[in-house]
Formats: sequence, structure tokens, C-alpha cells
Amino acid sequence: MSNQLKRIEIVETVCFDDRRLGAIVDDLGERAAEQVISAALDQIADGIDSILTAGAEGDAAAVLIHAEALARLAWQMGLVSLAGVAVDVGRCAELQDRISLSATISRLSRVGAQSLGEIWEGTKVWG
Repeated sequence: MSNQLKRIEIVETVCFDDRRLGAIVDDLGERAAEQVISAALDQIADGIDSILTAGAEGDAAAVLIHAEALARLAWQMGLVSLAGVAVDVGRCAELQDRISLSATISRLSRVGAQSLGEIWEGTKVWG
């Protein structure tokens, strides 16, 4: 038997609802939609950071507040996977399940990075 540790790379697959972004573009026009989407993505990134900070500080109440806000905004932007994980984080915070909370916050970080990366790179925005 080998005493070597192996690193397991975790890859998250994210799900988008492109119709939500399309509806924003249809409602506001491309220029205004780009500004609104950019501002929302900044808020999402800030929300993820706030959850990571609150989690590191052991502040479950703050995690819950930020997770609920993040879930709503992510859902509005069509970031389905991110919204779902944010709901899971909030639920773990509400239950004060520290082990599950730590795991779901880690997953939130991965899903958030993947989701925002794809949106910012333009692979999931209107073309």
C-alpha cells in the first residue's frame, strides 16, 4: 500500500437559465442590460465574499442573511446552480450544522467562481 496522498480535483458543472438574461436584454435593450447585468454580477461576487467571510468568522446569522439575498439575485440572473447552492448554504446556517455549512460554503465558492467566470467571459451572455 502506498502512503502517498492524492489530490482530488472537484469540478462543478453549472446550470444557467439563458432565458432570464435574454428577458433582461429584451426589456432593457442591450446597452442598459449590459450595465444591469454587470452590476448584478458584482453584487453576486460581493455576496459570495460576504458569505465566505461570515462563514470564516462563524457568524451563521450573517451567512443566512447573505445566502438568502444571494439566492434571490442569482435566481433572477438565471444562475440556477448558484441559487440552489446558496439556498443549501442558508439551510445549513439556519440548522447551525457547522460541518455541512463548511462543505456547502466551499461548494458555493466553486460554483460561484465557475458561474461568474462563464458569464464574465461571455460564454453564457447574449452571444
